[in-house]
Order: sequence, then structure tokens, then C-alpha cells
Amino acid sequence: MTTIESKKLPVLLSIRGEQYFDGIDPDETELMTEGTMELAEDGIVLSYEESELTGMEGTTTTFEVKGPRVTLTRSGTVNSQMVFEEGRQHTSLYETPFGELSVDIQTSILKHNLSERGGLLEIKYSIAVEHTVTGRNCFKIRVRRKH
Repeated sequence: MTTIESKKLPVLLSIRGEQYFDGIDPDETELMTEGTMELAEDGIVLSYEESELTGMEGTTTTFEVKGPRVTLTRSGTVNSQMVFEEGRQHTSLYETPFGELSVDIQTSILKHNLSERGGLLEIKYSIAVEHTVTGRNCFKIRVRRKH
């Protein structure tokens, strides 16, 4: 990714996640954290460090927004990559301490209005582990510049 001026801007991220399982009330989580936003010619990269709260301490999470596609990468104590593209399914491997799992991501909605001022990224998707649907997820990430 070539960056215009390769400047990482400090941002505040409000990350709200919802998980839906059939017949069960949605499981909702909300996380406020500091991170960075990097503007590139072909997209925007959001990055933050996971904490004890998420159970993934020592992991860096990155959202790479390029055109109609968002790639979520986690590296550190947890390593995984998920690709979101509206109307498409992508399969990836999810590393766990017990081995690798095949994960299918079917994205139903992907929209954002991110710019150098911040904005909102929203992704709705269903997830299948080893080809068995395990639930529907949605997350919204609100990005605000830190001054």
C-alpha cells in the first residue's frame, strides 16, 4: 500500500459488535480505544491494540479499507484474517492454540464514509466455521480524530 504522506493520525475508535444466534438475544459488546488511521492512495488503514478486555491482549487489529473490500487482520497472540466484500463469500484460516479452522465470511452489508476527518464503518456478515453457520454478526466502528 503506497501512502500519500504515510502519516498515522491518532484516532479514538468506538467499536460496537453484535452477535446473533438463532433464538438467543444478541450478544453486544462495545469498546472504546485509541488507535491510528493511515491514509493511503488506495484506501484507509485503521489499527489498534487489543486489550485484556477483549481477551486478545498482545494482538494488533488492523482494518484495511480498499474500495469495496475490507480486510481485518489480527496479528500477535491471535492470528487471523477475514475479508469482507458485500455480496461475496470469502474463506480464510483462523489460527487457534488448538489448530487452524476454516472460516467462511458472507458479507451482506459493507458501508463506510471514512475520510481524514474520521467517520463510520459498518459491516454485517454471517460466519460459518468448518462450513457450519455459527451466527450473524454486525460491527460498527466510529472513528474520531484526536486533537
